[in-house]
Amino acid sequence: MSENPSKTAAIEEMRFRLLIDAVVDYAIYMIDPDGIITSWNSGAKRFKGYEKEEILGEHFSRFYTEPDRAAGLPQRALDTAIREGRFEGEGWRVRKDGTHFWCHVVIDPIIDPDGTLLGFAKITRDLTDRKMAEETLKQSEQQFRMLVQGVTDYAIYMISPEGRVSNWNQGAQRIKGYLPEEIIGEHFSIFYTPEDREHGEPQRALEIAAREGRFENRSWRVRKDGSRFLAHVVVDAIRGDTGTLLGFAKITRDVTQAHQSQLALEKTREALFQAQKMQAIGQLSGGIAHDFNNLLTVILGNLEIVRKRLGDDPKVSRLLENATQGALRGVSLTQRMLAFARRQELKTEPVDVTRLVQGITGLLRSSLGPGIWIETALPEGLEPVLADTNQLELAVLNLATNARDAMPEGGSVVISARPEVVLEESHSSMKAGRYVCLSLVDSGEGMDPLTLASARDPFFTTKGLGKGTGLGLSMVHGFIEQLGGRFVLKSEKGHGTAAELWLPVAAGSVKMPLVHPHPEPATVPRLSVLVVDDDSLVLTSTTLLLEDLGHRVISATSGEKALALFDQGEVIDLMITDMAMPQMSGAQLAHAVRLLKPDLPIILATGYAERLEGFAEKLPRLPKPFTQLNLVEIIARSMK
Repeated sequence: MSENPSKTAAIEEMRFRLLIDAVVDYAIYMIDPDGIITSWNSGAKRFKGYEKEEILGEHFSRFYTEPDRAAGLPQRALDTAIREGRFEGEGWRVRKDGTHFWCHVVIDPIIDPDGTLLGFAKITRDLTDRKMAEETLKQSEQQFRMLVQGVTDYAIYMISPEGRVSNWNQGAQRIKGYLPEEIIGEHFSIFYTPEDREHGEPQRALEIAAREGRFENRSWRVRKDGSRFLAHVVVDAIRGDTGTLLGFAKITRDVTQAHQSQLALEKTREALFQAQKMQAIGQLSGGIAHDFNNLLTVILGNLEIVRKRLGDDPKVSRLLENATQGALRGVSLTQRMLAFARRQELKTEPVDVTRLVQGITGLLRSSLGPGIWIETALPEGLEPVLADTNQLELAVLNLATNARDAMPEGGSVVISARPEVVLEESHSSMKAGRYVCLSLVDSGEGMDPLTLASARDPFFTTKGLGKGTGLGLSMVHGFIEQLGGRFVLKSEKGHGTAAELWLPVAAGSVKMPLVHPHPEPATVPRLSVLVVDDDSLVLTSTTLLLEDLGHRVISATSGEKALALFDQGEVIDLMITDMAMPQMSGAQLAHAVRLLKPDLPIILATGYAERLEGFAEKLPRLPKPFTQLNLVEIIARSMK
């Protein structure tokens, strides 16, 4: 005998009502198309303070603050829900007693099958204390069903005490992909991942809800199509007046996007931390290299003077030569540190990558030894890149040496190049433009992920004690970044390493420079040279080198003292000033002197590349450490 239809409908209605009544964290009520409240549940009464008789027929805007009403936010929320199918937001609302509470609001339009707007379903959650008022709807079965079905952002459904789905709303269909006829009667564990089912997570959720009244967590769930999403789930136990367990109310929300945004934020923070760390190390390295360059300037300068003034004693000459070679090693070390700090002095020019590699292939073969096979794949017709030729050659040699060290039993290195284009809309960290990617791929032992992540850090090395400075890759990285390119390392343990140098193409149609032998510096008459440096050792060394060349030297230890010499009427034919000085930098001093003596030749001496503006950018630069020959050459150019 079939069950009485009216009785079945009544049971179904009771279940729906119990479903809403059991949800204590959400308030659900309806408003008509004009914003008039047509139903009111006990949850809304609990945290808004209005009795049903007080609020039915009133406009819902009374819950908004006075500034929000003046700004038209209530009507804007309804317009958004109609236009976009939904409104969601957070803001301050006002209770009957005038107190404010911060809430999360979802408004869904309720449209009948004919497309007529019947009103809106409004869900409000009090985020002030993370609890929602108890929800009830005092409406007809049709209104009740339309309200639940109108909610599309939450999957709201009921499950029996045994865990079988007994009803299904549009939000559940949208989020999980099942039609009501496909899922009603099925066990809710179908939404869990296989591993969670194996560990008994579905049954555990019901047991906790039955025992404690509520279960809440965040975990992965499975849609009908097999895809996974991260869900925030609340399961509330539904009990009758006698305490009998009737089933469970389950609310699920897809929080995958919020989770992915959080992961992206954490990744960005990690990248920012790494960038800040490298910047700090770069600043430290640049400062150390600058001070070390001053010391090397003093050492090399004094060694030159001593060599000239001593006789031809072979033993003494050998000692001086050893000291000079040691100082030159220090120069090489500071150059690597400045390259990492992106403060090295670069002489950029259009460079033909194919010709450059072909020109040093012989050197590579002799340097790497007979156990390393070198193969090149360099196409003709590549556009010239903007680079410093010497530094690019040094970078290739560094990478090739690293590849050799990774192949103690021998192997191969393939050097190739290809044109690349980075578009504006790409997600690359490089600027849009044309590049040439010069790569070195070895067949060595490769690196594990941890080693690869640290490979470009300064002073990191996997070589034995005393067998490497750990600055090789960091130097290449800094050099390429300073050019506006990118250094990419790819490696896998046991499968070799690929190093890619992305070099920007030289702008415009430029001709490759011809290589000319350095001309002999022109002789310069005796000059009165003003030398300005706050380091007394550098000042003394530079003075000795200039006096040894026959020049008259006037010295000053600051920009202020140098300007005082001009006020005293000193005859000065040329000024050589250090860049990094306290209170007044060399560029500032040069600007002040240019106003006093517009035609005076000025040379800037610097331990690392600095960004200059205005006329100072065009002044000749004397990189530290410098030799007497460097002084002769730059003075000759400046006095033309």
